[in-house]
Amino acid sequence: MTDQLVPRVQLNDGFSIPQLGFGVFKVDPGETERIVSDALEVGYRHLDTARIYGNEEGVGRAIAASGIPREQLYITTKLWNDDQGDAARVHAAFDASLERLGLEYVDLYLIHWPTPARDRYVETWRAFEHLRDTDRTRSIGVSNFLANHLERLITETGLVPAVDQIELHPYLQQPETTGLAEANGIAIEAWGPLGQGKYPLLELPEVTSAAEAHGATPAQVVIRWHLQLGHIVFPKSNRRERMAENFDVFGFELTSDEMVAITGLEREGRVGSHPDEVD
Repeated sequence: MTDQLVPRVQLNDGFSIPQLGFGVFKVDPGETERIVSDALEVGYRHLDTARIYGNEEGVGRAIAASGIPREQLYITTKLWNDDQGDAARVHAAFDASLERLGLEYVDLYLIHWPTPARDRYVETWRAFEHLRDTDRTRSIGVSNFLANHLERLITETGLVPAVDQIELHPYLQQPETTGLAEANGIAIEAWGPLGQGKYPLLELPEVTSAAEAHGATPAQVVIRWHLQLGHIVFPKSNRRERMAENFDVFGFELTSDEMVAITGLEREGRVGSHPDEVD
């Protein structure tokens, strides 16, 4: 299986992004090179990391060892909360991430959290615009921004993010934020797409009945649900066989009834931190 099967989502800045990728949240830095190398061998070409994960170096080593041409890869990293501020501060943090990754550019750079208590995200976003103009990041976006954060960014700067990466899974679908994003052409990336194992998503009949009908696993069904809704998704796993399973989701399509049933699981069931409470 190859990345050629993975659809690309058109971004509002003229670039596009592979809809299915591989995330390294909570991947042990000492194991990152091996795990990312496995993901690249399985066929993933879209990798999502962050400064705070502590594993940018391992991602970079796996990229370098892979022999895959840089233009065939899509790499995202993120600015941590302590590094928000003016252009000089943001540029220094970005330069450090590039050095750890061993890359000349990234495809997407995100503000990791809005941290409203610090009230620096608008200033930081202006610095992101300057950073994008250096061509060392193709696209810029945000992560964990709610509708009110997005509205303020757009109103005060006139610059619309290309992407908002938010917690999103069947129990938490964030319709207000996704609706505002859609109205402004902001692509949605779903983190924790399988609920991080914090509720029995893969045992629910709405999921298991679809899995049985399509000869798929419950995890494949939920990933397929995301893809059919247009979400960009990057499930993580330390196991190669699970990576391959998560990548093998293009041979079936959920019916409209199956999509409605899974969407009907919404219950505002956040399993991660609330964006207004992270500092």
